[in-house]
Amino acid sequence: MQETRISLDRTDIALLAALQKNGQATAQELSATLNLSPSQAGRRRQRLEEAGVIAGYRARLDPGKLGLAVQAFVQVQLARHGAEQSRDFARLLRTRAEIVSAWTMTGEADYLLRVYCEDLPGLNRLIHEVLLAHPLVSRVHSQIVMDQPKPDAPLPVG
Repeated sequence: MQETRISLDRTDIALLAALQKNGQATAQELSATLNLSPSQAGRRRQRLEEAGVIAGYRARLDPGKLGLAVQAFVQVQLARHGAEQSRDFARLLRTRAEIVSAWTMTGEADYLLRVYCEDLPGLNRLIHEVLLAHPLVSRVHSQIVMDQPKPDAPLPVG
């Protein structure tokens, strides 16, 4: 499914870069960065929101301060494939707060999951009591994150 690419000028690109650094930037702050009036900056932001280029805003939380000491990537291979199986497994993904993102993949694994758990026993429970216990899952391979030398970065715009 290819999405329609939105045409962006230099000011749009600068606006998106600024918002990726600070999603709470006011129109006044953006106007100084973009060399526009606050109303022009606000209208540009609104246009990009309405076009779906800006999909939303959220706070970035520190997992450690929330007691989520273990981050892992979990590859899941399904035993059977089809539309019904995909919907069934997607339903499971939506019900588990520990699974913060999921991708369908090419290659050996069908899904790649990013998970956060309080501790190793929590990760073990998620893998053995939830994922491997699911009738569609045939194999799970997990990798525990030791460190993240590059944090999640803004998208390369422009």
